[in-house]
Amino acid sequence: MRRSLEAWTRDFMYAARALRRAPGFTVVTVATLALAIGANTAIFSVVDTVLLDPLDYPAADRLVIIRASAPGTDMPEEFSPAPEFWVQYRDNADMLEDLGMFRGPGQTTVRSDDHTERLFFLQAVPSLYSTLGVTPALGRLPTTEDPSGRVMVISHWLWTTWFGADPSVIGRSYEVSGNPRTVIGVMGPEFRFPTDRTALWLHAMLGDETQIRPGSWGFSLIGRMTPGTEHVDLESQLAILASRLPERFGGSAAYRRIIEQHRPIVRSLEEALVGDFEKPLWLLLGTVAVVLLIACANVANLFTVRAESRRRDLAVRQALGEGRAGLVRTQMAEALLLAAMGGVGAALIAWVGLPLLLRAAPENIPNLAATRLDSAALIFTAGVSFLAACAFGLVPAIQFSKPRLVGALRQAGQGGEAGGHRGRNALVLVQTASALVLLVGSGLLIRSFWTLSHVDPGYDTENIFSFQVAPQRAELNNAPAFARFHEAFMDRVAGLPGVESVGLTNWLPLDERAGNARVFTEATRISGETPPPMRYTNVGGDYFRTMGIAVERGRRFERSDHLGGTVNAIVSTSAAERLWPNEDALGKRFLHSTDTTGWVTVVGVVEDIFLADFRQEAPDPMIYLPMLGPDPSNRRWVIGSPAYVVKTARADVIAPDIRNLMREVVPESPMYRVFTMEGLAARSMAQLSFTMLMLAIASGLALILGAVGLYGVLSYVVSLRTREMAVRMALGAEEVQVRRMVVLQG
Repeated sequence: MRRSLEAWTRDFMYAARALRRAPGFTVVTVATLALAIGANTAIFSVVDTVLLDPLDYPAADRLVIIRASAPGTDMPEEFSPAPEFWVQYRDNADMLEDLGMFRGPGQTTVRSDDHTERLFFLQAVPSLYSTLGVTPALGRLPTTEDPSGRVMVISHWLWTTWFGADPSVIGRSYEVSGNPRTVIGVMGPEFRFPTDRTALWLHAMLGDETQIRPGSWGFSLIGRMTPGTEHVDLESQLAILASRLPERFGGSAAYRRIIEQHRPIVRSLEEALVGDFEKPLWLLLGTVAVVLLIACANVANLFTVRAESRRRDLAVRQALGEGRAGLVRTQMAEALLLAAMGGVGAALIAWVGLPLLLRAAPENIPNLAATRLDSAALIFTAGVSFLAACAFGLVPAIQFSKPRLVGALRQAGQGGEAGGHRGRNALVLVQTASALVLLVGSGLLIRSFWTLSHVDPGYDTENIFSFQVAPQRAELNNAPAFARFHEAFMDRVAGLPGVESVGLTNWLPLDERAGNARVFTEATRISGETPPPMRYTNVGGDYFRTMGIAVERGRRFERSDHLGGTVNAIVSTSAAERLWPNEDALGKRFLHSTDTTGWVTVVGVVEDIFLADFRQEAPDPMIYLPMLGPDPSNRRWVIGSPAYVVKTARADVIAPDIRNLMREVVPESPMYRVFTMEGLAARSMAQLSFTMLMLAIASGLALILGAVGLYGVLSYVVSLRTREMAVRMALGAEEVQVRRMVVLQG
């Protein structure tokens, strides 16, 4: 053991001196390995945090999300259950150790002594924390003894940024949604459920179960299965328990039909949180792995060329009695030393590049904020560096330690073996082919990105600024006063320099999905058919002109429509075709299931829009309602927290002007969800653009590495064929012919 260690030490020292005498070879090799391994380390750090270890909870493999489906009904293909499901499952499902329930996340206005902002919050019952198996870093968690809606737990980042990590925050009350809430606990920095943006968790408790209204959908259930339970077994038990819900809680005939067709859906919490990002991240890791293989092939070529040039030296050592193991060890010492330097460089590249990678990544990747260059990433780097050394060093080391190496002494100065280039040529072919495959893939993604960026979504994305405001005043609880306030505020915004027009909406395209409601026409009302849900939103001001949504027939809303007294609506082209096929929609009437004021008359038809993102297969059929319905006592048509849209060439710089105006008009309300439509359009394609960018960088790097490998082999071949080329030229070959011969081989 000691003699072996001494031999390795001697060979490492010899390798260090040899590499110092060949700075060009050393720099190229280390740089190649550092770039390839560094890219793998950075992507692995993201994959490790998001996919391999996304859940920092005890026995996380037993955590499941429980959702519902009801085939054959008008419910969505998959939907969130109601509170009675939680009560029924909690009391009777013996395959569940614990069961939590929450709603959200949503946004609300939070006020402290120094801050007033809109923050993301979650409403959660106490069993959510016990189900996840988490404890607070400070204070305590809610219990069933706490009054519902009066206490809350805050996130670690909110505690450190708003309150300076002051422990005395426990027990203080702050205004949340207009009501005082007492802070009873602070979670640790690792707790980010369900998203990184969640700032506080509000205590929610159901009252007496007799007060439960069956069918109040929209609550999420998270359970912890008992050890050994399979998803399919749990689904079977929950299906039986759900079928008994009407016996315990009653419900309408429509609710009973949904329960008859109800099918539970049980998914692992990990799949529910990261399922949408799994394929893109594995694709990226596979891509950089191909880059690493190309780099190893490249370095193997360079290493083989170096071994060829050292054939005489190795032969002399063999002739002086060095065994084959010693020759392999000598060459592997160089490979390991190069890989170690490449690994150090890779760690530095990953350390610098990881923040850039996270900045370019889509913001909705769960747990992304926890990504660090940690010990697991460094161990990965060390392991990959060692494997790379074996990949590019072992084969040449074995090849150039064969007993016949002594024959090289007799061939000294003759240019080497004539047929020894096939392996190197094969490596170059593999490098180039792999690089071209990556280039073709990135080219296809670029073409898809180009196509999506030139899709007509039905509205403008340039020169439109958007923000939200949620004024909280007692006098604005009156619906007409609420509408008049926003009309007056839009007039003030329209008076700012450079503003062309202003509107508002309840659901901003590319930011939030619109509401769902059933729309009954006179024909379906007579036939008794139950129409499928249709998207709807409330709009105000000059919304359609501001967004550039073309009116195809009829008119836009007028101010009188928004201030009440009329029962008018505007529909999109596809909505008109669906509701009144082969008929003119103007003047037609419909009933809106979220309103009780009666028939609504269509006064305009506008073009279709893509509401969610540009990758939709078809536009969303849309119903547009004014700010306020005809009945002042009915607030269902009123927009609670509108998103303003401002048409202006100053979209990128107008925010301070509007913020100053808000300080004058609504000082109690923050300006939040501040966007430009151009920014929202870019965000909607963030996942595709991120994947495209990473693949383009990887394929470009692969092509560069392939070119370096090709150059290395050709330069060596040319050096071996110098005499041959001289003879050819002496016999009359032209310089251009010799150059063509080399280029054609390349």
